Amino acid sequence: MGVGLTDWADGLTRGVEAIGDSISETFFEPVIRLGVTGLARSGKTVFITSLVANLLDRGRVPGLLAAAEGRIEAVYLQPQPDDTIPRFEYETHLTALTGPAPHWPDSTRSVSELRLSLKVRPTGLLSGLSGVRTIHLDIVDYPGEWLLDLGLMDKSYAEWASETLDRLARRDMAQDYLVRLRATDPQAEHDEATAQGLAQAFTDYLTAARVAGFSDCTPGRFLLPGDLAGSPVLTFAPMVAEAASKRGSLLREMERRFEAYKARVVKPFFRDHFARIDRQVILVDALGAIHNGPQAVEDLRHAMSDILSAFRPGKSAFLSRLLLGQKVGKILFAATKADHLHHTQHARLTAIMEALTRDARDRADFAGAQTAALAIASIRATTEDTMPHEGRQLEVVRGTLLETGKRAAFYPGALPEDPARLLSPARAGEEKWLDADYRIMSFAPAPLSLKPGEGPPHIRLDRAAQFLIGDRLS
Repeated sequence: MGVGLTDWADGLTRGVEAIGDSISETFFEPVIRLGVTGLARSGKTVFITSLVANLLDRGRVPGLLAAAEGRIEAVYLQPQPDDTIPRFEYETHLTALTGPAPHWPDSTRSVSELRLSLKVRPTGLLSGLSGVRTIHLDIVDYPGEWLLDLGLMDKSYAEWASETLDRLARRDMAQDYLVRLRATDPQAEHDEATAQGLAQAFTDYLTAARVAGFSDCTPGRFLLPGDLAGSPVLTFAPMVAEAASKRGSLLREMERRFEAYKARVVKPFFRDHFARIDRQVILVDALGAIHNGPQAVEDLRHAMSDILSAFRPGKSAFLSRLLLGQKVGKILFAATKADHLHHTQHARLTAIMEALTRDARDRADFAGAQTAALAIASIRATTEDTMPHEGRQLEVVRGTLLETGKRAAFYPGALPEDPARLLSPARAGEEKWLDADYRIMSFAPAPLSLKPGEGPPHIRLDRAAQFLIGDRLS
């Protein structure tokens, strides 16, 4: 089947599914499909675990209006509707966070799903005409690195390779790959050992870049290969040649594998998972990027722009064919780990999050989708305090350090009121902050003693839930 006919068939299938979903919601029980994603160390697993726990036990969610008004009569877990997707291991993760020796659960490695059903009394005119109704919340967890791969769909191999190598030229951790690349003739006859060596060196660079705090580490499956590890579809790397690739050359094979990656890895993910999402939260470790310096912040800004492109189908021929009018209604950008800052700085963190996505949001036509930014902590691991320092009072947080297990007070530095103080040196390519030193520590989850009906303590998780699903619970 040709590419055009395949895309048409995929689009027709999505259209039929969308009509079926609409009929199901109209005549049966509505379903909200909430996508949860984020880049490395942003806390997706903790977010989902705490969200579910706080919906099941609603003692800490005054910002979710349906709960505050007492209209949510019951919430319970149900088997997920898709038998082919792994279940999100909620119980295991909750035990890790709330057990006698609390620890952070393992991070997201692939797609998983969980269904939460809510019995809700409607408001307004419907309240007198209908009784309690059931609303299903299907939470879909997937790695943010896979979302960034969308940007590959409308690029040729040459375009991707040129952009990637331009980025690598400015990063120290890429030097080993660049040395190997310079010693390789792209037009030489394809040799599998050479291809594997280049792909491994490129993967090593991506791994080091992610550890260093950089966000745009595509292709995403190179970092999370799963059962594709070692396959030809993950055995390519960026190369640039002055002339068109020759038949049988290493460059030609790299081009072929890049196209295979798009067709056999990226496209199925968006067709089977992303295209069915109604609401989306994107978790961002903005504090980690600030700690890692201006270049990491600028890289994060570009990554946010690329992520937002996934919600603008008019900008992508691939998505326009795939979605056929299906759209995400709300998109929340949540800056996580707000508990690493005193609450007096939370508004500044939110402003920085808004600024990181401002350019992309201003350019984008979201066809009615609402976007918002918020500073949150899915589970609060610290307490707040003040302590004297050089004749003044510092507003600090206290918690258990992850590396040593010792209790400590921590002052990360004051975030600027004007986000431009961070974004301007980031855009200018500065290597370090000129007038400040922003630090971050890793805290272990605090031991919890929860009362009946209380979920884990958090910061603004209820407001995030209200933005994402509150209108559907009315």
